[in-house]
Amino acid sequence: MGVFQNNLLAGAAAAASAGGGAFYSYQIEQSVRLDRASSSYFSRAIQSGGSTRQWTLSFWFKLTAGAGFGSNEYHVYTADTNVQGSYDVFMFDQSSTSTNFWRIFQPTSSYKAENSFRDSSGWGHLMLVADSPNSDQTLRRRMYFNGTLLSPQSANYPSQNADCSFNANKTHLIGSRQDISSNHFYDGYFAEWHFVDGYSYDASYFGETKNGVWIPKDYYTTTGNYGTTGYYLKFENASDLGNDSSGNNNDFTANNMGTDHQVLDSPTFGS
Repeated sequence: MGVFQNNLLAGAAAAASAGGGAFYSYQIEQSVRLDRASSSYFSRAIQSGGSTRQWTLSFWFKLTAGAGFGSNEYHVYTADTNVQGSYDVFMFDQSSTSTNFWRIFQPTSSYKAENSFRDSSGWGHLMLVADSPNSDQTLRRRMYFNGTLLSPQSANYPSQNADCSFNANKTHLIGSRQDISSNHFYDGYFAEWHFVDGYSYDASYFGETKNGVWIPKDYYTTTGNYGTTGYYLKFENASDLGNDSSGNNNDFTANNMGTDHQVLDSPTFGS
C-alpha cells in the first residue's frame, strides 16, 4: 500500500498496551459522519479578507464509501462558483480498483498525490497547504499524509504568487461538489478540521510520531493561529455540527445532518 497505508492500525496494539487513553496526550472524542445516501455536507460563504495565496488545511478522516466507489469522485472541499473551470476542488478520486488517489484541481494548476490509497478501515491524517509565494514551485502546493510530505504522481504547479479560489470570497463546501451533485458527495468521517488563513505550515504543527504511530497534536492550544477567515470544526455539538471553535465564529451550515451524524469514533477514541 506504500505511504498510504494507515499506520494507526499498526499502532493499535501499542496503544492498547499503553493503557488506551494514556497512549494519546491529546484526545479527540468525536467525529462527524457524512454519507452520500443522506446528501450530507457543510456550507459557508467565506468573507473577504483572507489569503488566497497562503493557507493550511488539516483534518483526520476515515473513508467508508457506503455507496461504493463506483462514481469515481468523493469531494472533500470545494470553492463554489458553479462555473466550469472557475472553482477549486480537493477530492478522493477512484480511477480504478487499483489506483485511488487524493488530488486537487484548480483552473490553472493540479496535483495528484503519489501512491494508491486502499485502506478504508482506519483513520488517517491529511494536510493540504497553499504557499504560492514560495520560490520553489514544487512547494507551492503540498500534501501530507500521516506526517509524510508526498511527492506528486503528476502536477501542474501554480505560478509564483498566484491566487486561488480556496479562501476567496465565495461559497465553500465540505463533503460536496460545487454543484451539489448527488453523485459526488463524500462518504466517511471527518475529525479535527482546521483551516488556517495566512500560514503555510508543515505537519509537525498538527501531529507527531509516537512509537512509530502518527498521532494528533493539540494545535488550538499550542499554536492557535487561524487568521481572519480560518476556522476549527470539532464537531463536538451534535445540535450545531458546523460550529467554529477557533474564536473567529466562522461557522458552517450543516446540511441534511441530524444529531445522529455525530459519532463517538475518532483517531484516538474507537467506536
